[in-house]
Amino acid sequence: MSQKVFIFDTTLRDGEQVPGCKLNTKEKLELAVKLEELGVDILEAGFPVSSPGDFESVNQIAKTLKNTVVCGLSRAVQNDIEVAAAALKPAKRFRIHTGIGTSDLHIKHKFNSTREEIIERAIKAVTIARNFTDDVEFYAEDAGRTDNEYLARVIEAVVKAGATTLNIPDTTGYCLPQQYQEKMNYLYNNVPNIDKAILSCHCHNDLGLATANSIAGVIGGARQIECTINGLGERAGNTALEEVVMVLNQHKDLGFYTDINPKLLNTISREVSETMRMMVQPNKAIVGANAFSHSSGIHQDGFLKEAQTYEIINPAEVGADESKIVLTARSGRSALAHRLHKIGYQFTRNEVDELYPMFLEIADKKKEVLEADLQEMATAYKK
Repeated sequence: MSQKVFIFDTTLRDGEQVPGCKLNTKEKLELAVKLEELGVDILEAGFPVSSPGDFESVNQIAKTLKNTVVCGLSRAVQNDIEVAAAALKPAKRFRIHTGIGTSDLHIKHKFNSTREEIIERAIKAVTIARNFTDDVEFYAEDAGRTDNEYLARVIEAVVKAGATTLNIPDTTGYCLPQQYQEKMNYLYNNVPNIDKAILSCHCHNDLGLATANSIAGVIGGARQIECTINGLGERAGNTALEEVVMVLNQHKDLGFYTDINPKLLNTISREVSETMRMMVQPNKAIVGANAFSHSSGIHQDGFLKEAQTYEIINPAEVGADESKIVLTARSGRSALAHRLHKIGYQFTRNEVDELYPMFLEIADKKKEVLEADLQEMATAYKK
């Protein structure tokens, strides 16, 4: 039987940390409602202690959402946790997300502390958070570069203190998929009380491996993925929600599923892009403008004979427009005949052969041959 992977969306928190992507309360609330419609299980609405504006945004989202768990971030600081709890209080269900850095780099340079003191601070933070909710997520910041044996000690301690979800972030995007999978597997097999909590993936894309690492983490034992729409996030971004959802949809043999409605992926992608003023790169998987476009003659010919030769996803599955045959100097006769047919011209094979040199002459001068060019070419040929 397939197992559910919970989707923890942090578009409104980690995604908003992108320079220029700051959202006001109205914008955050509108996107939160859309994300709930999409089917996210947990929505990280913000970092309430960071500013009065973010407190208000989290509070309004907490009042509005009906089914999604609303989450607020905090550091392992009592005031942070208390402010997060106050902002989240109106929610039907809420989660406090608290934690601290666990790598030796963070312990030494960020906290000027020791491993044992960090464990004590982690326990204290979780204990305080449990005074407000029984849904507490602990993050071990920079877990990707944290020694596995020490990380297991931290995780065991916070689970004893009451943490119910364990965020194992590859904060700097350092890990290779095998390393991240092994880290999850190590925790799954070496933390005695791991059955009392859910392991969570939180990966960054500094080396372009966020999606691969998240899937590897699930294979290694995690049952939650933290991600953002369009992969927005600090520096090079976070795991893209649309990518991990479709990886699990495509590879059903892995035995996992999510409750995300994939038909809404392109719509929410555009809404996030417009609201956060961050363009989606055209070649972005699943939601990019070119995700279902074909311009090579070899690809176009194969696609026109059988779509699955070059497309593993039907565009309709993810709410995208139909596949596009883009005419360039690399296109062949099949694509030319197809596009002419779409605008009402029925040319024989011999006629297409005669038209093809005319087409190439136009294509060599332009990046893309448009419908108006085809009309002009067909009219000239008819004369």
